[in-house]
Amino acid sequence: MGTSHAKNKKAYHDYEILEDYEAGIKLLGSEVKAIKFNNANLKGSFVEIENGEAFINGMHVSKYKFSNDKNLEPARKRKLLLKKKEIDKISAAINQKGVTAVPLELYSKKGLIKVKVGICRGKKLHDKREVLKKRSQEMEIKRAIKFKGRD
Repeated sequence: MGTSHAKNKKAYHDYEILEDYEAGIKLLGSEVKAIKFNNANLKGSFVEIENGEAFINGMHVSKYKFSNDKNLEPARKRKLLLKKKEIDKISAAINQKGVTAVPLELYSKKGLIKVKVGICRGKKLHDKREVLKKRSQEMEIKRAIKFKGRD
């Protein structure tokens, strides 16, 4: 995987990722440059299937400062490039109750911009608390080990 340009941290917190896919994304040249300069945000974005095609909604790509395109909508709907089989699997998954498709990461790979799309199920509040508790315990253990190493 290439360098990450945007990560949907909230998705990792709010959802249990069941499966993920790598998708290409149809962008304008100025959008590619903006993404490469870390001017993209995946927070609140989602994937939907429409007429057998996958689209990403709510992904915000700020205007590239040297672009002449004045009418570019930063949060416009963008087409995802996936194989038909993958689109069918995603479509079948999101038709289940409580399952959704969410963009997890935006990164470049061999000069192309890719999106990691996750098939996700919402975590319950107690699940989120459990994860935070476990993370807190791991941090304390690391601190204790680090502290003990100073003796």
